[in-house]
Amino acid sequence: MTDSRRAAYRTAVPITPGLNATATLVVSDADTALAMGSGDVPVLATPRVVALAEQATVKAVERSLAEGRTTVGSEVQLTHLAPTPVGVEVTAEAVLEAVEGRKLIFRVTVNDSRGLVAAGYVTRVLVERARFLERAT
Repeated sequence: MTDSRRAAYRTAVPITPGLNATATLVVSDADTALAMGSGDVPVLATPRVVALAEQATVKAVERSLAEGRTTVGSEVQLTHLAPTPVGVEVTAEAVLEAVEGRKLIFRVTVNDSRGLVAAGYVTRVLVERARFLERAT
């Protein structure tokens, strides 16, 4: 089924606090601080932790969005607490904590088999996709 046909069958539901999702990654060499240029150690890079957390926030609301709408990231407050080596699986969990107009505020946690890796908040803003893209050109 094509993306457009899949979208046509999607029924939007209200965006309300409590929506949640996870995103998982097995850390590869490409995910390290050394590879991403954010440090010189071969462990999970903070920018990759942020991307994984944002991926979970996107998944948490994707089924609730009306046709033609999307969310865009606007703010990240994340504390990276522990290193994760290559080969270890990490999971980000996002929970929608508050809806303030078009602003969606998620609490995020990232864990590996040893415990908490990162925690904080990600804010996304609900936008009309076409209008947003017009502004980008």
